Amino acid sequence: MKTIYERADIVPLLAEIFRELGYEGTSLSRITERTGIGKGSLYHFFPGGKEEMAGAVLADVDAWFEHAIYQPLREGDAHQAIAAMWTDVNDYFRSGGRICLVGAFAVDETRERFSAAIGDYFVRWIDALRSALMRAGCPEGEAQALAEEGVSGIQGALVLSRALDDKMVFTRSLDTLAKRLDAVMR
Repeated sequence: MKTIYERADIVPLLAEIFRELGYEGTSLSRITERTGIGKGSLYHFFPGGKEEMAGAVLADVDAWFEHAIYQPLREGDAHQAIAAMWTDVNDYFRSGGRICLVGAFAVDETRERFSAAIGDYFVRWIDALRSALMRAGCPEGEAQALAEEGVSGIQGALVLSRALDDKMVFTRSLDTLAKRLDAVMR
């Protein structure tokens, strides 16, 4: 029995391959090997090849973060949105077991190819968190510094957790960051 795919079905599969192998390590052969989807089908959905696939994956990550993280931080109750951010980020990154694809692309040769999407991801996250912190009573300058610390702390915790092969590093770091921001908002 042949499986029929839609483009939206393929993007999450591609995301995990890019997470595991990186952009440079991901080839069409590796994608077909891991997904069972033929090259013809991949080119049908992604005529721009690997670069279009990576772009679609970044867009999918961006859409998730916009809906689950940025929008609530910008528009929701500040305290609730920030608390939900820690939980949702922990779930999304599987307690530190899943790398940040955008972060990984930001630190390798891929950065230039996707610099607009990479920069936008981090700028929007920091801005959304800064907005929530300001609504919670933080002065703008302090809110900006805390937002940068929060996002960089999450990213650093992901790297350290993976490097040490210890998911608890990520979980502890999120808890510490959450307590720090909570203390400032009181």
